[in-house]
Order: sequence, then C-alpha cells, then structure tokens
Amino acid sequence: MKKITQIRWHGRGGQGVKVASFMLAECALEEGKWSQGFPDYGPERRGAPLRGFNRISGERIDLHCPITQPDIVLVVDDSLMRKIDVCAGLGEEGICIINSPCDPSAAREQLKMKGGKVFTVDATKISREVLGRPVPNTAMMGALCKASGVLKLDTVIKEVSKIFEKKYGKAVADKNVEAIRRAYAEVKGE
Repeated sequence: MKKITQIRWHGRGGQGVKVASFMLAECALEEGKWSQGFPDYGPERRGAPLRGFNRISGERIDLHCPITQPDIVLVVDDSLMRKIDVCAGLGEEGICIINSPCDPSAAREQLKMKGGKVFTVDATKISREVLGRPVPNTAMMGALCKASGVLKLDTVIKEVSKIFEKKYGKAVADKNVEAIRRAYAEVKGE
C-alpha cells in the first residue's frame, strides 16, 4: 500500500456518505491500519451536496484537512457530475467509482477522464431491492473493495455487520451485508 491512500466521497445528505466514511475508517482500523473518516458539509439538509473523506495508511497520519488530491473518488449521486467536477485533483492513476446504471465507458466520457480507472455500479437499485430504500452507502463500500482492493471484503462485511447489528439489529445488518456483496459482484470497470 502507498503511504497514504486518500478517498473522497461525493453525495447528498441522506445517502449515508457521512456514515460510510466513518465505517470505512473503522474497517481500516480493524485491518491494523491508521485511518481517518470525516465529512464536510455546512448547515444543509437532506438532499444537499456533501463530501466525505478517508485516509488509510500503514503509518501514522498527521494530515487533518479536506482531500484535494484523492487517489479514489466515490460518486454516490451521479447527478452531481453535472454540477461539480467530482474528479478534481484525481491523478492519472486514480480510480473513480460511480453509483450509476450506465456503462463505465459512458461515465468516463461524461467525466472527460483520460487516464485512471472508472467503475460503475447501480448502488441505488441494489439498496432499493435489498434495503427497501435508496441509501446506497454500504453498496458503494462493496464496490470500493472490488475496484480498489484498499480493504478486504471480509473485513468490511464483518465491521459493517457489527456496527449495524449493534445499532439497528441483525435483520438490518444482514441486509446491508447483502448490499455490500451484491455491489462487489455487480461493479463494472474499465
């Protein structure tokens, strides 16, 4: 692993971006890595754009600022791609994972990305089918595991299950694990 892997999430209030960035940090800790997970939003409410950030490293992390040059970008709401440059600062080797039913090549064209890797997964469809509501955060975590390898799928499943079971019960935890597994299996990339 690189010294620090920097991840930036783009979504809207109510899609679970804040929770996902916190859970991802917990998953990294479980693997014995150093991590940070924090959101960036103002007084906005449900539906307003927000960002989440993660740093994951094998060494201590001393940075404490928003991520402007991510290694990985997760776009939880693809409508944001028409409003802001979600890939701003993403390097030539970067990875962009988009919650979208479209093909990765169409997403690449829309983003005007020349290098890097683009992945798509219909995380909203998965969350509606599995959870009964459009909260695609855990599905996006499954896609992240497959597309980047930054964390092990088993670790993410174990931690998300533990966190959700404690807070919401086993049935909700099991459904979120199913969403993670489906997204891991269904993510497409180029």
